[in-house]
Amino acid sequence: MNCIRKIFIYPTLVALLLPGGVAFSQDHHDDHHDGDHHNHAYVHHEEWRHGYRMHHEDWDRGERIDYRHYHLQEPPRGYEWREVDGNYVMAAVATGVIASVIVASEAH
Repeated sequence: MNCIRKIFIYPTLVALLLPGGVAFSQDHHDDHHDGDHHNHAYVHHEEWRHGYRMHHEDWDRGERIDYRHYHLQEPPRGYEWREVDGNYVMAAVATGVIASVIVASEAH
């Protein structure tokens, strides 16, 4: 049991200590009850963090989301939120440079 706790606790602690607003949640679900998005299975992308430039194919695969609906911070001009692989990603539209990544969950 201790080994299982470590598997979940250590990555969470590391994520909380990282700069750049990256947040992770152990309780991530792939279903949305609002009906306006397809189900997205969560995929952890180690490289997706503040300052990383997303690949175009990753960004294009994402669905633009309304930050207000998910209680996310308002993106600055030129940025938008997208849901990609079960993650909410805020990045610059022109360059794909990530400002924030949050694991999507039912807790909106």
